[in-house]
Amino acid sequence: MQKSSLINLVASVSISVLATGVAISAQDKYSLQVPNGLAFSEFRGYEDWSVIAISENEGVIAVILGNPAMIGAYREGVPGNGKPFPDGVKMAKIHWIPKKQETYPGQPTVPGAQHDVDFMVKDSKRFADSGGWGYGAFEYDAATDVFRPANTTDNPPQENDAKCGYACHTVVQNHDYVFTEYGKR
Repeated sequence: MQKSSLINLVASVSISVLATGVAISAQDKYSLQVPNGLAFSEFRGYEDWSVIAISENEGVIAVILGNPAMIGAYREGVPGNGKPFPDGVKMAKIHWIPKKQETYPGQPTVPGAQHDVDFMVKDSKRFADSGGWGYGAFEYDAATDVFRPANTTDNPPQENDAKCGYACHTVVQNHDYVFTEYGKR
């Protein structure tokens, strides 16, 4: 096929798609919500929050991020100073399947395909029955570039409400239900 014929074909297909109103669009992750729980939209902009810490656990690596209020609370010494985190603090934990960078010096382990993203928000009134914290977990499918609310078939299993992480976090009740420590900078 000649170059001009290929360009005409591409242009024809593009015009046909526009004329019929058919469009291929990416998922709007901010439209998702855990049933009876947190909405992804409550964490809009989390991608730009400051890093609290990194972790590796059960075959995934993670970066834990905090909104400015969360970072401010950590800098004031919460929870080590005996004070609870204030309402409005938020955390996001992004998990990836690790991969080796074979061609880089030292072959470092780096993030590969995204696995999921988890959220926490402190709202003492809204989540009074779960230590003041609301939780949300969203699984990611790299093949389709789509998120979905986590459920009881996931690992770890997630209930369909904002208390999905509460049972696990009760072991750190004396740290205001937060596992993550703020690393020295």
